[in-house]
Amino acid sequence: MKTLPYRDNVGAVLFNAAGLVLVARRADLPNAEGAPGGWQLPQGGMDPGEDPAIAVFREMEEEIGTARAEILAEHPDWMFYDLPPELLGRALGGKYRGQRQKWFALRFTGVESDIRLDLDPHPEFDAWRWAGLDELPGLAVAFKREIYERLARDFARFAG
Repeated sequence: MKTLPYRDNVGAVLFNAAGLVLVARRADLPNAEGAPGGWQLPQGGMDPGEDPAIAVFREMEEEIGTARAEILAEHPDWMFYDLPPELLGRALGGKYRGQRQKWFALRFTGVESDIRLDLDPHPEFDAWRWAGLDELPGLAVAFKREIYERLARDFARFAG
């Protein structure tokens, strides 16, 4: 499966005024409340040729119902993860070996009522909350943990 490509993806580390980050609970994972990977940062696939800075706002609008934010920083590196063997051929439409991600730190400029998970007929998330940046690695599934550790370290200057 090493011949499969990586899917281009963007992710949002959305900080509120207190320096906490928005995490959302995946609607498709049973017992997601306490499971690693049950809570994650908004992220999603890029369209071919799409600018990552445009894509991150589109993905936030699709996943959390709002794009009310301003970019604080774009991570300088693309980060990669490979799917574990049991998900290859199933996750990501079965067409990818993992994802190549461009991450952004953003400041939320709206009010909490702007965050709407109910706008999509098939929502990816069923709940959201604000979390400390240091919580991120513990929320991640094992194959994404290294990325969440790096985000927590590299975007720490924006935390409260």
